[in-house]
Amino acid sequence: MKISQNMQSALDWFTGAPLNITIIISLAISISLLGQRSISRFMNRIANADLIPGPKRSGARQKERAKTTSTVLKSTLNGAIWLVAIFMILAEFGLNLGPLIASAGVIGVALGLGAQTLVRDILSGIFMLVEDQYGVGDKVDVLDVQGVVETVGLRITTVRDSKGTIWYLRNGEILKVGNKSQPKNSTKR
Repeated sequence: MKISQNMQSALDWFTGAPLNITIIISLAISISLLGQRSISRFMNRIANADLIPGPKRSGARQKERAKTTSTVLKSTLNGAIWLVAIFMILAEFGLNLGPLIASAGVIGVALGLGAQTLVRDILSGIFMLVEDQYGVGDKVDVLDVQGVVETVGLRITTVRDSKGTIWYLRNGEILKVGNKSQPKNSTKR
């Protein structure tokens, strides 16, 4: 069977960039879903494990901390996957990524100087998570907001007050936190 020249050129075009982009997006979605499922399973195991034996063990606190860490890990994984996918898609369009990647150092310095508050927010978020200052579901008193923590991210923490208002608090601006949910007999490690 002989294919016309127009049909052959359309077939060649489709099996080129559009097919590759479709495959890249499909793989990114699949890897993202698989990674999120793996993170959820792993964090559920940690949440239910007996990591701190003894009477001072707070199972509810351990579950809240695992949930918070799971949220942050999923966000980081999605960001990395979609960043790589976007670069691969741009390469399919014929964009030369060499100069773009080579200039990342200069862009990184410029962003570092221009986005100092962003860096401060992220570093504060990392230390807040590592130190277990608060987690999802905790009743907190932060800045002039009192309420329940709904989400904890590396940059932003959201708190819902008693009136139902959601407050978005930058982690770098949080200088002191009152946590009403941590048990009195908990010890910091």
